[in-house]
Amino acid sequence: MKEFINEHYNELIYSLIVLIVILILKFLFTTAIRKVSKISDYNPVRTNLILKFTNIALTIIAVVILTLIWSVNYQDLGVMLSSVFAVIGVALFAQWSILSNITAGVIIFFSFPFKIGNTIRILDKELLDPNNSDLDKFVIEDIRAFHLHLRRSNGEILTYPNNLVLQKGVILISTYQQGEFINTEEEEEQII
Repeated sequence: MKEFINEHYNELIYSLIVLIVILILKFLFTTAIRKVSKISDYNPVRTNLILKFTNIALTIIAVVILTLIWSVNYQDLGVMLSSVFAVIGVALFAQWSILSNITAGVIIFFSFPFKIGNTIRILDKELLDPNNSDLDKFVIEDIRAFHLHLRRSNGEILTYPNNLVLQKGVILISTYQQGEFINTEEEEEQII
């Protein structure tokens, strides 16, 4: 045991430093994400999902740095990783929409101007009903990692993918704040 410690003293010290830095980064990111969530009044489920994504990213970074520190034989590692990535690549290519929805979910968490309870209209010709314009309005019921849950005025619940929310135009009709709805269309008419 002493021989191992003496032989790999530098690697052990660098590994310890990397682990401490990763733990500090995890604490800082967790604190920042929770503050953004509290300030923006986000759903705790969304906050926990973003924290999970952050922890996975930090773990991957730590593993890569540790392999560099311990100077892993890249030829052996390359053969193993290329086999693993070939299988994962085929799976991700088949599920590309899932990956894009997760990415859109992270973007929506930090920059989506609408919250749960808001009434919106999505400018998607497949959703628009020419016979009944009330069916074009949706109340945001929930915002998940892959999709939004939207409720129409007739009670139907629509599951709408996150990546389409970022691609289509979205109009805010009214916001829900402290038990009352604020109609933004009326505010615009009063301004004009």
